[in-house]
Amino acid sequence: MRIFISIELPGNVKDYLFDFCKKIKSNNIKVNWVHKKNLHLTLKFIGEVNDNEINEIIKRLSEIKLDKINVNLSNLGFFPKNDFVRVIWVGIEPKDKILELQRKIDSSLLDLFSKDQKFETHLTLGRIKSIKNKNEFFNVINNLKIEKTKFEIYGFKLMKSTLSKDGPTYEEIANFVL
Repeated sequence: MRIFISIELPGNVKDYLFDFCKKIKSNNIKVNWVHKKNLHLTLKFIGEVNDNEINEIIKRLSEIKLDKINVNLSNLGFFPKNDFVRVIWVGIEPKDKILELQRKIDSSLLDLFSKDQKFETHLTLGRIKSIKNKNEFFNVINNLKIEKTKFEIYGFKLMKSTLSKDGPTYEEIANFVL
């Protein structure tokens, strides 16, 4: 089973990001957009595990304690870098509490899975297949601003990911309240 740990976004944030993506879609680019229902903040991608490992993961994650986290959407960004764009994402601020939660998750699973070397707090909007006109793309992008949409994080989830030709489908395995 392929799993990851994430924060689910409130409906109003998903709605805003979905509408925001429509502005980018007007540009002449080919992008595999993340489906609205699948928008989330990944805290740790674990990958393939067997059923026996799931109970231990749930036990360890349930021991993580932290207060609820107040955040807002911040900037638009790209991976790996601006001159070679493959992923369009939106940042979240402040990052410190998200990073603290991610470090606690990493620490609790350290002897089971490798530590994330470089964690970047972001929400993936889409994966770019091709850009026909980079100048036009960046002109559109540079004129778009992310509204500082505020929301609260009350917990995180252990999710199962099933890949198909139509894209991934996600299923909640466990929910953890902060």
